[in-house]
Amino acid sequence: MTNIKIVVTVPESHSDTVREAMGRAGAGRVGKYEFCSFSVKGIGRFRPMVGANPTIGTVGAYESVVEERIEVTCNRDLVDVVLAAIRKAHPYEEPAIDVYPLE
Repeated sequence: MTNIKIVVTVPESHSDTVREAMGRAGAGRVGKYEFCSFSVKGIGRFRPMVGANPTIGTVGAYESVVEERIEVTCNRDLVDVVLAAIRKAHPYEEPAIDVYPLE
């Protein structure tokens, strides 16, 4: 039973790597299909603060990055495994990840 949606934003350059890691961890299974996801591109904006180690940008400077928002569904019991896979594959030290329950 699929009952969770996981959404992550990632720089366009790393979107395939993160999407693959999510699928290998078991996310994106719908019926007899696997590695199912939905993506939309947008602009991520941020300013690294003192103590940050940004992959992109410079501490104290505003940055804009073309990012992909990746959405997948998964079983509730796989959430921790999928989140760990995202964090391992994601280039940012603080990836933006949302987890939504589905009814």
